[in-house]
Amino acid sequence: MANVSIKFNGKEYLLSCDDGQEEHLEELLVHIKQKFNDLKNDLGNIGENKLLLITSVKIMDEYFETKKKVDQKKIELKNLSDKFRELKSLVYDYKEKKEEEINQLAQDHENFKKEIDKNKEDYEKIIEEAADEIESFVEKANLENPIQ
Repeated sequence: MANVSIKFNGKEYLLSCDDGQEEHLEELLVHIKQKFNDLKNDLGNIGENKLLLITSVKIMDEYFETKKKVDQKKIELKNLSDKFRELKSLVYDYKEKKEEEINQLAQDHENFKKEIDKNKEDYEKIIEEAADEIESFVEKANLENPIQ
């Protein structure tokens, strides 16, 4: 345990704290002295005990107001975190659906390409057959009616 000697309202006090906490204790006491002296200036000499009580009440009030704000910010942060998780989930769902759509479109494109190639082959075959029939017809016509 470490000891810190402080002066408060004209009196010397020796306070104990954990080792390494001396600076923190002194910092806290600066704030308490400031509150105490502000109240003393505002309220006048109403007695040290009453001023200490009012100082304590004001400090506790500030503490609880700060705690309420911190608790509210924690709730807001949790809500924001929940919304972020929800949004993240929606983004991943959307991404998966779009990837499925892209895959389906790629498959449809491949099928359409195969269908075009097949239709081309069928069309070329039909043209070839028609050309063969026309050629055969012309040959037959030439044989039956030879040019003289």
